[in-house]
Amino acid sequence: MNFRDSTKTAFNGLRANKFRSALTILGIVIGIAAIILIASIGEGAQKLILNQVQGIGSNTIGIAPGRQPEGLSDFAQIFSDSLKEKDLQALKQKANVPNAEKIMPIVFGGEAAAHGTETYRLTIMGGSELLAETFDIFPSEGSFFTDEDIQNFADVIVIGAKVKEELFGESEALNQKIRIRNRNFRVIGVLPKVGQISFFNFDDTAFIPYSTAQQYVFGIKYFHRFIIEAESESVIPQTVQDIKMTLRESHNITDPDKDDFFVETQVDIAKRLSIITDILTLFLMSIAAISLVVGGVGIMNIMLVSVSERTKEIGLRKAIGATDGDILRQFLFEAVILTFFGGIIGIAAGTLLSFVASFILSQLISLGWEFTFPVQAVLIGVGTAALVGLVFGLYPARQAAKKEPIEALRYE
Repeated sequence: MNFRDSTKTAFNGLRANKFRSALTILGIVIGIAAIILIASIGEGAQKLILNQVQGIGSNTIGIAPGRQPEGLSDFAQIFSDSLKEKDLQALKQKANVPNAEKIMPIVFGGEAAAHGTETYRLTIMGGSELLAETFDIFPSEGSFFTDEDIQNFADVIVIGAKVKEELFGESEALNQKIRIRNRNFRVIGVLPKVGQISFFNFDDTAFIPYSTAQQYVFGIKYFHRFIIEAESESVIPQTVQDIKMTLRESHNITDPDKDDFFVETQVDIAKRLSIITDILTLFLMSIAAISLVVGGVGIMNIMLVSVSERTKEIGLRKAIGATDGDILRQFLFEAVILTFFGGIIGIAAGTLLSFVASFILSQLISLGWEFTFPVQAVLIGVGTAALVGLVFGLYPARQAAKKEPIEALRYE
């Protein structure tokens, strides 16, 4: 019996029990669809995160307090108060960091804001006049605060589109007062709707001079972040070294292992987040792949039942000249065909579910979530399904091939 005859016989055997065959491949369909869905969402999330990280420019360098977290025990280090005013002044000196074009301190936190009877909880970001240029956000109404406002601890505020909508509705916001921590801030600017930039939703954010934020809102004398923009990408490595040397000198640190700050470029953050999302996606895909094994067990079980039901057919085929190899190929092909069609249906279902999930996510979070077709996941899914078909179909096929023709013909 040649390959064509074996395939035809296998198809005829499956057609005789269409409903049972359809139920048999369900585990394969679910497994492959789940793998594709998880991989698609994982790649979409990775692209979204990387786009957000790169939203403030590839020349940007971030400085955070505390040691760089390397595990859960180090996570609390990011709340350190090691970045002070003296560090800001040291970094601003051109002799220390010659390739730094802009240097901006940042403090941030959540606070409740009120206007009249309306109250809204927002993110307060205290920064310098460079905030607008660094994040490329400029007020659609009014203007941003100035360096003079920072020096004078001015009670001025620039609000995001959502903040304006929640506190003022359709009313004019410019030159109105917002109450935060029992202190009145005059609205000098309103931002257009911009959504998420980096890790902040700027529509839910209000900007005030960092000096005012430290003194009157958060009551602190340190900074949560420094953001430095280098002159070009080519000088970033040297700028990072200059920053580290300057802060070590400012903090009297001689051993780099005792740094109470860490410096990250956009490339560093992107690589770290890519590793995290890749590991998470592979972990979830491996869990989804378990259903493929379950589906394979189902195929083996059904094939064993099929062998038992078709014992007389096996005996008849052997009696008219079919070899053990012919019988083995027939039943093995049936298992492979089941997993093949399960794989095709699973790919179609997984692709459709991924597209629907991407559309829903893009609508829910309003961040431009992109649909991604995970070619690698498809290859993994189909390859695994084919392997499952061969492995779990081999035992029933061998059982069928070992049957003696005389005993098989006598089987009731």
